[in-house]
Amino acid sequence: MARISYLLRRGASYYARIKVPTDLADLIGKKELVKALGTKEENVAKRLMWPVVEDWNRQFEDIRSRREITADDKAVAVWQHYEATLQRDDTARRNTPTQAEIDEATRAMFARAERGEISSTDPLAILDATLDVQAKQRAREVDAMSRRAKLTDMQKHLATGNTALIAHEVDDYVDKGRLLVDRDHPDWTDTAQRMMRAEIEGLKRTFERDEGDFTRTPTDPIVKPVTGKVREAAAPGETIMELFEKYARENPKQIKPDTMAQARRDVGLFVEYVGGTFPVHRIDKKAVREWKGLLLQYPVKATETKAFEGMKIVQIVKHNETVGKPVISHTTINRYLSGFSAFCTWLSNHGYLTQNPASDMFLKKSKDKTTKPFTVDQMNSLFKSPFFTGCQSDEAPRFWSKPGNVQIRDHRFWVPLIMLYSGARPAEIAQLSIDDVREDRGHWIMHITTDGEGDKSVKTNGSIRVVPVHAELVRLGFIEYHASMKKAGEPRLFPLAERNERGQMMADFSRDFPRYLTKIGLKNGRGLSLYSFRHGVADALRRAGHMDEQFGFILGHTSGTTTQRYGTLPQGMLEARVELIASIAYPDLKIDHLV
Repeated sequence: MARISYLLRRGASYYARIKVPTDLADLIGKKELVKALGTKEENVAKRLMWPVVEDWNRQFEDIRSRREITADDKAVAVWQHYEATLQRDDTARRNTPTQAEIDEATRAMFARAERGEISSTDPLAILDATLDVQAKQRAREVDAMSRRAKLTDMQKHLATGNTALIAHEVDDYVDKGRLLVDRDHPDWTDTAQRMMRAEIEGLKRTFERDEGDFTRTPTDPIVKPVTGKVREAAAPGETIMELFEKYARENPKQIKPDTMAQARRDVGLFVEYVGGTFPVHRIDKKAVREWKGLLLQYPVKATETKAFEGMKIVQIVKHNETVGKPVISHTTINRYLSGFSAFCTWLSNHGYLTQNPASDMFLKKSKDKTTKPFTVDQMNSLFKSPFFTGCQSDEAPRFWSKPGNVQIRDHRFWVPLIMLYSGARPAEIAQLSIDDVREDRGHWIMHITTDGEGDKSVKTNGSIRVVPVHAELVRLGFIEYHASMKKAGEPRLFPLAERNERGQMMADFSRDFPRYLTKIGLKNGRGLSLYSFRHGVADALRRAGHMDEQFGFILGHTSGTTTQRYGTLPQGMLEARVELIASIAYPDLKIDHLV
């Protein structure tokens, strides 16, 4: 049995270890972190290991939430530190005892002496009684001496490159700003020296104030008010992803869970680019434009590719210049932009943005159809291939293209055929219940609906519709299959058709089917998929003389109606649909062997 990958054994001792994510390796300076667990017992080591690993992961997330320091950040640090120096001086001056307070302390001391509380023969008692008065009398002088010493030391340290006097304040600024810079980095040293110059300027102003001059301004050119936009961190509870979760809970458009999950990944990819602490009100056209530019170079299935393991979007795009993986299509980019744009609309409606920066950012769709219908020759080859006539095994896709005695007769067999003679979407067919297929006034129909048991869904309200069963499907044995499932007590017509973790019905088969087409030589590149059957229906209806607007409803392209929702059509309307479906024909298609 393999050991836990986070556990390392050297000799008799155990260590925790973790691989540093690729995007953080240069920042951390190591490819792997290792820590002794102080035990030789494996069970004890496993228990001690997890807190160490979790701490490392928190460190990784902390680093990822930070950003590189910029020139604007340094300018802000300088001016803030200059103003803080003057504010400390203001506080000290307000707290310096006034002459009235000194006089009062002096009178109080003499009063104590007159009452015999201070012995005139005890030098220590006299000294103790006068210390408070002396402290008040010399407070201004002591403060000036302290500032003079600080100025002298600060100037010496600046001249010699020593940052000890300012280090803790630089670290505090870096931590509060979530900046990605440590003490060994030149930018940290540069920031420290600039803040020292700011404090020197502030201390000089305090001595001018001692002379009653409060009008002077900095003479060092780097110590000046900051102008223009300054990078800032998101307010607590208002990071982009935190606001997305509020949007998801509200779900104003009532989109499906799998679509919302996809939108979460889309927005997350944008956050990968701008950073986890990027303020939401800073999302603008420029940020979206730059992200879209990266998407145009983003490889297909990047997160599943080992070559890009541990990388973020910028590193992935850069590394792909060497790897050369194919990039995502314009359709996929528009899907990313669509999910992100819907979120931005919500941000705008709720006052986080003044407008949707993703509007008008979509790519123009190609005039060439991405999905193409099968030709009759291609369908003849497909329906004579092992998947439909007999393969080695129905367990794994790699066996489908190899001839054998195993016949696939579940949803994977019927969905393509039903699509071929109805134009219905694969998920619509796969989720049909036994009661959704029934006889109505002498005609078998399929009621595509969200009603009934199970987690059903449709693309739009117009997708809820009644579709007659084509005579070819009856001839192929579809009604007999329906009867066998009903006799077996199955509530669903295709009980083996499942949703994936994203809620997508039959997603695995939809992915594997085009790969099968490639294996048997029908597919080369984009174009053919399960949806090719749906496109073929549209072409068949056109060949039969129907206009697009005459059959759009049968494909689920129109707005929903009450009759379609309840699955009951007037006699004339039902007959018209039967006639429409009957006109779907493919001359020279040979599928008799499938009966």
